[in-house]
Amino acid sequence: MATRSTIALEFADGSVGQVYCHWDGYLSHNGKILVEHYQDPFKLQKLIDLGDLSSLHAELGEKHDFNESYKDGCTFYGRDRGETGINARYFKNFNEYKANHQYEEYEYILRTDGVWYVNQGQGAGYEPLIEAIIEEMRKEAEEE
Repeated sequence: MATRSTIALEFADGSVGQVYCHWDGYLSHNGKILVEHYQDPFKLQKLIDLGDLSSLHAELGEKHDFNESYKDGCTFYGRDRGETGINARYFKNFNEYKANHQYEEYEYILRTDGVWYVNQGQGAGYEPLIEAIIEEMRKEAEEE
């Protein structure tokens, strides 16, 4: 079963670009990958430019057969399966983004302050991603 997420970038001019990611959107996978490998807004912009994706990995990777297991990079619906209508969505500012963006189980955004934020469900509000990951790890440790 998919854990859907969105990945967004707030650009220097205040506008926001957002893409959808179908698989592994939870904090310990997509959240961790974003914090560890997509702190560079220029690398993240390249991901956004490639549109919606099936799976996120540490590197963007190269074009590959969508139906084959691929562990060397991300799998994109456009680049790797040739789909259309999968382009990023753009918003004039963060307020417009919050009001009109695509809602999924996990919504990640790298803001202009250089911090990754996550919203874990509609209406939950945005919190620093690293804090959410630490809190999840703490809860898991308590359950053991």
